[in-house]
Amino acid sequence: MRRRVAGLGIGIAFGIGLSWSGMTAPNVIRGALLLEHSYLFLFFASAMLVATAGSWALRSAGVKAIFTGQPITWVQERPQRRHIVGALLFGIGWGISDACPGPIATQVGQGIAWGVFPLVGVVVGVKLFLRRERVETEPATETATPIRLQPAGSPAL
Repeated sequence: MRRRVAGLGIGIAFGIGLSWSGMTAPNVIRGALLLEHSYLFLFFASAMLVATAGSWALRSAGVKAIFTGQPITWVQERPQRRHIVGALLFGIGWGISDACPGPIATQVGQGIAWGVFPLVGVVVGVKLFLRRERVETEPATETATPIRLQPAGSPAL
């Protein structure tokens, strides 16, 4: 229950920040994507800077996660094909809908009716992704057939 309350609080604070910054307005997002407004990219850059510096500082200090008690750590990996494809799909969806998942949730929370359509697209996309991941990671259900090896020169059975 404590995690859900914390998640709700963080979500509300994030939504207020998105609303305050104007990131729920399609014309603001479109203007940023067309490089007409630089403040949105400054907003992104400042968020990334704070998150990166905070994450590194917490990891260096050996701080443990509040809810799980596990040390804060992560694994670095080289970009893979799935990262590139995911980024392209995300960018195309963002360009078509003039919103990414955070602003979509904030639009719906504000009662903006047209925010429901991109929300449905996000939910369907996540469901399809999870279905695909489940199929790829499920263990094989077939039982192995034993193979009997024949000595060289003996007739096959």
